[in-house]
Amino acid sequence: MLKKWKNIIKKVFAKPRNESQAIGGGESKEPVAVSLESNIKHLKAVFDRCTDVIFREFEAAIGGGVKTAMIYIDGLVNKEMLTDDLVKALMYDVSGINSSAPVSDPAGYLSRSIIAFTEVKVHDNMMDVVHSLLSGETVLFVDGVSKAFTLSTQDWVQRAVTEPATENVVRGPREGFTENLQTNYTLIRRRIKSSRLKFETMKIGAVTKTAVSVGYIEGIVNNKIVDEVKSRLQRIDTDGILESGYIEEYIEDAPMTVFPTVQATERPDKVAGGLLEGQVAILVDTTPFVLLVPVTFPQLLQASEDYYLRWPFASFIRFIRFVTLNIALLAPPLYIAITTYHQEMLPTPLLISIAAAREGVPFPAFVEALLMETTFEVLREAGVRLPKAVGQAVSIVGALVIGDAAVSAGLVSPAMVIVVALTAISSFSLPSYFGAFSLRILRFPLMALAAALGLFGVMAGLLALLIHLCSLRSFGVPYIAPLAPTSWRDLKDMFFRMPWWSMFTRPRMTGHKEPARQDYMQKPRPPRRRPGGKSGQ
Repeated sequence: MLKKWKNIIKKVFAKPRNESQAIGGGESKEPVAVSLESNIKHLKAVFDRCTDVIFREFEAAIGGGVKTAMIYIDGLVNKEMLTDDLVKALMYDVSGINSSAPVSDPAGYLSRSIIAFTEVKVHDNMMDVVHSLLSGETVLFVDGVSKAFTLSTQDWVQRAVTEPATENVVRGPREGFTENLQTNYTLIRRRIKSSRLKFETMKIGAVTKTAVSVGYIEGIVNNKIVDEVKSRLQRIDTDGILESGYIEEYIEDAPMTVFPTVQATERPDKVAGGLLEGQVAILVDTTPFVLLVPVTFPQLLQASEDYYLRWPFASFIRFIRFVTLNIALLAPPLYIAITTYHQEMLPTPLLISIAAAREGVPFPAFVEALLMETTFEVLREAGVRLPKAVGQAVSIVGALVIGDAAVSAGLVSPAMVIVVALTAISSFSLPSYFGAFSLRILRFPLMALAAALGLFGVMAGLLALLIHLCSLRSFGVPYIAPLAPTSWRDLKDMFFRMPWWSMFTRPRMTGHKEPARQDYMQKPRPPRRRPGGKSGQ
C-alpha cells in the first residue's frame, strides 16, 4: 500500500527532465535545415500565437540574390541597429562588393564582409536558436546554408543606476545594482580592475532560463567554497527563477532557521569588499539584489559606511549598533519579566510610577506588549506597501494617534508605549533590513517566555538562541565567527573597526588562501624633518 502511494506521489510531482517537455514540446535539438522555408516553418510552429515574434523575409544582394530571413522579438532588440547594420547591408550591399558575382561560401562571406556586428554566433541546432532568440538576439537564416547566425542586438527598457533604496549611506557611493546583469558586471568591474575577477554564468529554470552568475576573485577565494556554490546551483531543478530570493532558499545551509545564512545587498561597493575578503557573489538576472556567501552574523551588523568614515567614528557607530541590537531583542521581554515577577529589581520611585501608570489597565503586561507590538508591525507593513508619498505619513500619524488613543482609553500604559517605541527605533538602526527580520520574529517567543517564567525564561531563551547560532554554518563557515571559534586577528573588525593601516590581513575563515591584504603596519606619522628646516627634536 505504501509503495503504491509513493508511486502516485512520484508521478504527480515528477518534473520532466527533458527541456523540450518542460517547455511544452517547442524546443528540440533538431539541426538547422538547408531550406529556408523549413527553418521558418519550424520557428513559426514553436512561436505559434506569439504576436511579438517578428519574421522578416527578403533577398540579400549577394551572389545574384539569396533568400534570407530575419527573426527577432519586438521590444527586446534595437530596431535602428537592425535596419542600419543588417537589412541595408544585406539588401543594398553597402560594403561595395560586387553583388552579382557568385559566392562559393555564403555563410563565411556574410559573417566576414557583410554583417557589421561585433558579436556573431553560428548555431547548427534549433534549440540554441530558440534560446538566443528568447535572450533578445536576432536570428538570421540564409537559404542553402545549414547554419543560423545570431546577432547581439539586445536593447530593452531598463532602469537607470540609482541610489539603493534599502541601504542608504551618508558617505559613500550612490550607485546601486539594477535588474540588468551586464550592468551589474560593469558596476563591480569598475571597482575591481583585475583579470582575477571571474564571472561564471549558468541558466537555471526550465521555463525562465534565468541567467545566474557566480563571481569571485581567483587566488583569494577558497576554491572549495566556489565548487560548493556551483554544485548547489546546478542541483536546482525548477520551472523558473524570478528573483534572487528563489536562489537563496535553494542554497542556504539551514532552511528552517530565522537567521539569514546568505546576505543580500544592492550595493556594488559591498559586493566588491566581500569579494576582496574571499566571499562569493551570486548575481541573478532581472533583480538588483546580489547574494554574498558565506556570511556570518557579525557581518549583518556592518554597513558599507563603516569603512568610509574615520575609525573612531565607525567604531562608535558600530558599538551603538550592538547596544540597539540588545534593545530591539530584549526590551519588551525584560519589561514584561520585571513588572510581572521581579518588581524588587526596580527602584521604589520608578516602581511606584509604573504601578500608577498601569492602574486601570485591564490587561497583563504580556497582552499589553503583544497588542502594541502587533499594532506596530501592522503599521510598519502598511507604510512599506503604500506609495512613498503617503506611506511614511500614515506610519507616523498612525503610530501617534493609535498610541495616544490607547493610553487615553486605558488599554495600555505610557511606559509600554515608550518601551515599544524604543524597540522600534532600535530595530531601524540595524543596517541589514533582512537581518532585522530575525529580531522582529524572535522578540515574540521571548516575550512569551518572560510572561511564563520571568527572567529565568528570558535567560533560557537566550541560551537556546546562542546554542542555535553556534550550530549554524554558512557554506562551512561558523555563523558567529570570529567569536566562536575565536580568531583574535579577526576581532579587529568585530565590535570596533580598527584603522585601515592596521587591518593588514583578510578574515581567516574566507581569505586564508591569500591572507595578506597590504604591507604590515602602514601607520602614518609626521615627517622626521620639517620641510625647509632642521630635523625635529
